[in-house]
Amino acid sequence: MLHNRVTALLGVDIPIVQAPMGWIARSALASAVSNAGAMGIIETSSGELDVVRDEIAKMKDLTDKPFGVNIAQAFVADPTVIVEFVIAQGVQFVTTSAGSPRRYTGQLKDAGLTVFHVVPTLRAAEKAVNAGVDGLIVEGGEGGGFKNPRPVSTMVLLPSVTKAFELPVIAAGGFLDGRTMAAALALGAEGVQMGTAMVSSWESPVHANWKQAIIAAAETDTVFLNSHTSPALRALRTPHTEALEFDHGANAMAAFGRVDDVYFGGDLGAGIALSGQVAGRIDSSRPVDEIIGECAAECEGILAELSARYVDR
Repeated sequence: MLHNRVTALLGVDIPIVQAPMGWIARSALASAVSNAGAMGIIETSSGELDVVRDEIAKMKDLTDKPFGVNIAQAFVADPTVIVEFVIAQGVQFVTTSAGSPRRYTGQLKDAGLTVFHVVPTLRAAEKAVNAGVDGLIVEGGEGGGFKNPRPVSTMVLLPSVTKAFELPVIAAGGFLDGRTMAAALALGAEGVQMGTAMVSSWESPVHANWKQAIIAAAETDTVFLNSHTSPALRALRTPHTEALEFDHGANAMAAFGRVDDVYFGGDLGAGIALSGQVAGRIDSSRPVDEIIGECAAECEGILAELSARYVDR
């Protein structure tokens, strides 16, 4: 079994965390992840805290397994109440992102929560460690969603961080299956985060057009937007996003589009559908428990195979 510091801290059987995608990471998806033995996450970046509160209540009906909440600081509607809101929900695990780890870590840890902070650079990792976080989510630039304007690939960033610090690390950006998970463990991580794979899953609430666009995508079918400003973001390549790719005079966030139209109406030409480069490796929509179960089993098999091939001679 893949038991380590991450599974111990999170109380899960499988060290896989679901990414906290705005409007997507809600009870239907997150409960499926938790019920599969991994860590489901509820988002707050939508700013719809009344809806989020209801989604957390639904989680408690849908699963008796651990789940967490994300605080994406740059997108929180009311930064003065978010910590009290999260603590009041009774969760034990929080990921923080898109802001300073010093802002909320102390309050969250004082309330007894386990805190992992998302970092896109070695310098950001150092700040998070100094702020007292329990662990790091190290996110490479190939991942989907909101990014650092100067992206670093997971293959470079992950070993840089795990070499420098002793805290448990969850690797994000490019993870889909047991082979990539085994690579993350070889580079010093103790778990992986999945985003695009979860967006394409059966339980994902997004429109079928978005899932089909992921399935049809080649590895080159994402664009990196806002490299001149922050936040940058990685999204599916469409005529809409391609027109924004090299327009360095504008902020792509202004052309993000309406969530109802893009996410749930399926009109990918009306805005920005976020996705990581790993979309080029996804060829079907599958149930969450299948994605997670096969990933863990394949990872264990690969680690055993490599050990037999290179160690036990």
